[in-house]
Amino acid sequence: MEEAIFANGCFWCTEAVFQRIDGVISVTSGYTGGFIKNPPYREVCGGRTGHAEAVRITFDSKVISFYKLLELFFASHDPTTLNRQGNDVGTQYRSAIFYTSQSQREQAHTMISELTAKAVYDQSIVTEVTASDVFYEAEIEHHNYYNNHSNQIYCQLVIQPKVTKVEGRYNNLLKKIKDL
Repeated sequence: MEEAIFANGCFWCTEAVFQRIDGVISVTSGYTGGFIKNPPYREVCGGRTGHAEAVRITFDSKVISFYKLLELFFASHDPTTLNRQGNDVGTQYRSAIFYTSQSQREQAHTMISELTAKAVYDQSIVTEVTASDVFYEAEIEHHNYYNNHSNQIYCQLVIQPKVTKVEGRYNNLLKKIKDL
């Protein structure tokens, strides 16, 4: 098993996308990249800790590669908006890859270079690529959020379109229904 740590806006969205991918064993919402220990959600959400809302993904690299996870990461958000995803604004919503090995670092830079060379985005990619730091698990009410609250308006308006986009574009990577 390997780990990947991604930040790309609200962790509820990121969690919902990656939970559906075959080879992903677990997705844990949390905080990383900040300057205080054990940051609470209110402080992170208010942008006072330097942390990003992030997910720690445990995956089976025999089923899905880190590079393919990177592809999904970039496809599931706008990596060209600095410290913002949709209406979520602040450094806590930044686009970031917190690599856990030199190989992950190199693959992240390669992916960014390829996306840039192909002019996939109209603007420059602002995703930071940073060594992983302490990852603090979010409070329990943030775990499995979309699956537990899919009828809430935020889930329907913000999370569902991202899930639908990834499910449509990467149908071949989805878990079987029974695995969800």
